[in-house]
Amino acid sequence: MSANLDLVRSIYAAWERNDWSSVEWADPEIEYVHADGPDAGNWNGVLGMTNAFRGMLSAWEQWRVTPEEYLELDDERVLVPYHFSARGKTSGLEVGQMRTSGLSLFHVRDGKVTKIVQYMGRDRALADLGLTKEGESA
Repeated sequence: MSANLDLVRSIYAAWERNDWSSVEWADPEIEYVHADGPDAGNWNGVLGMTNAFRGMLSAWEQWRVTPEEYLELDDERVLVPYHFSARGKTSGLEVGQMRTSGLSLFHVRDGKVTKIVQYMGRDRALADLGLTKEGESA
C-alpha cells in the first residue's frame, strides 16, 4: 500500500470516530472544494477548510461517514467513495435513511494533502474525472 493510501485511510479513520481535530495531514495552503450540494464552494488554507467543515457539521447531529474503498488513481490522487448519515439539527431529517453517498478526491504531494474535492453526487464526480458521462450512472 502506498504512503498516500495510508495517509487518506488515517484521515478517514479519524473522521469515522467523529474526530475532526487534526489538520497535521493538510498542506498549509490546502484547497478545499464542495463541488456540488447545498453548500458548494471553494476554501483556501487550513483555516478556510476548517471553517467549511464547521459550517457543514453545524447543521447536523450524529454525522457519520463510512468509506467504501480507497482507489489510488495515480501518484497524487486517491478517490474515496463513501456513505454518510446524519440528522438535521433543525429539521430532524435523517439523511441516513436515504443511503446517501458521495466521493472525496484527495490530492497528495510530499506527504501532505494539497486539495480535497467533495462530491455529494457520484455522477458529477465521475464525469469530472472522465470516468463516465454526466447524468449516466456508474
